[in-house]
Amino acid sequence: LTTNCLVPPKESYRERIFTTGAVGYPGCPHIETRADGTKDFTPLIELAKKCPAPQELEQGEIVGGFAHAQVFALADKVVDAVKSGAIKKFVVMAGCDGRQKSREYYAEFAKALPKDTVILTAGCAKYKYIKLGLGDIGGIPRVLDAGQCNDSYSLALIALKLKEVFGLADVNELPIAYNIAWYEQKAVIVLLALLHLGVKNIHLGPTLPAFLSPNVAKVLVENFGIGGITTVEEDLKALIG
Repeated sequence: LTTNCLVPPKESYRERIFTTGAVGYPGCPHIETRADGTKDFTPLIELAKKCPAPQELEQGEIVGGFAHAQVFALADKVVDAVKSGAIKKFVVMAGCDGRQKSREYYAEFAKALPKDTVILTAGCAKYKYIKLGLGDIGGIPRVLDAGQCNDSYSLALIALKLKEVFGLADVNELPIAYNIAWYEQKAVIVLLALLHLGVKNIHLGPTLPAFLSPNVAKVLVENFGIGGITTVEEDLKALIG
């Protein structure tokens, strides 16, 4: 691991997780950067050679690659679909995944969305619903996957592009709802970027960030309308109408 997203591993697995750079965890071997800027990955390679080959769990294809450049290339088709009413709403469901049962909410929410909605996603949260086969709208996939968490930047650019195309003064006038899966610290940057752009009425779940003290939460609720998730049915009414 070279960036974050490291959760406490089982004791039996720690010797097989290698970290480097800013990441580290007790009991996990760490690969240091040498004086000349290089790293020696020999211990990792030698261990990998001794491990049994991974077993295939499933087969299939997942369509990705919908970063802003690709969506911009299809902007006319997307805009036409919105103007014709074929696409009624975009839902940003980016963020983080986790093994907690409460995170099944995002799979249920995606399945319950009307057929005229398109999900914009980035990060591992998408694995709760990207394999559901939600279909397409006139050839536009109903799940547009921009990539990993860092690619949430592309989702912001897509929103700003749509704002420009439709000649709107405020990004909140767009038919876009935000239902973000929260887990760890990298998501702080994504949230702050959305707030900087003036995005309001973001829903966060399944738990709220630990850094939200009562005073900070009050500011975000009063100025940006941030709220937590409830049930799929209630959140559909609030976000989709």
